[in-house]
Amino acid sequence: MGTPITSQRRGKGSSKYRANSHKSKGEVRHKNAELQGEVIDLVHDPGRTSPVAVVEFEDGEHRNILAPENLAVGDSIEVGVSAEIKEGNTMPIGEIPEGVPIHNIELQPGDGGKLVRSSGTYAFVVTHEQDGTRISLPSKDLKKLNTSCRATIGKIAAGGRKEKPFVKAGNKHKAMKARGKKYPTVSAVAMNAVDHPFGGSAKPGQPKTVSKHASPGSKVGSIGAKKSGKQKSD
Repeated sequence: MGTPITSQRRGKGSSKYRANSHKSKGEVRHKNAELQGEVIDLVHDPGRTSPVAVVEFEDGEHRNILAPENLAVGDSIEVGVSAEIKEGNTMPIGEIPEGVPIHNIELQPGDGGKLVRSSGTYAFVVTHEQDGTRISLPSKDLKKLNTSCRATIGKIAAGGRKEKPFVKAGNKHKAMKARGKKYPTVSAVAMNAVDHPFGGSAKPGQPKTVSKHASPGSKVGSIGAKKSGKQKSD
């Protein structure tokens, strides 16, 4: 039998390839209620690229939200249909005016927020239609969502995170280790044949597109791709 490739070894979740999820500050979800709250702390979450604001709501619950720019300790926020158009407030996208930046957007009403959660990112409402609200994502793609899907007003903080260089390889290693990611990365064709299907200097090139029914050891590259190569624009 051959040696398991790197991706297979990582899949076992051994101590060498395990994310430090115990250091996480907890999940970030929209609250299913119409309440007001006060920001009591801003913290760094090792598992996220953006800072987290800890909010104490009127019912006494403490909940995490993604901190937008200009949010400070002591600020008050609102959740609900009647919330003010203000950074940090959460409301249905059907009630948000066109052109207002938003983040942490729900794909389905009540799922807690799935889209636009990285530092410095934001989407905005393009238009309100009869069967939904169309938003523009950071990728410039347009997506139509249910008007009851909720989102938070504002642009997520820490937009300049990538502007500061790591300078030392050790700093990069620690940052990647906190996220449970592999570093440094090596090209597949530079590996040995026992480490990757693309490895080995004596092996000629092989296609990157493989069948979805391929064995786990050879399932690399574009798995079950419908198309491959550069797409021509009309």
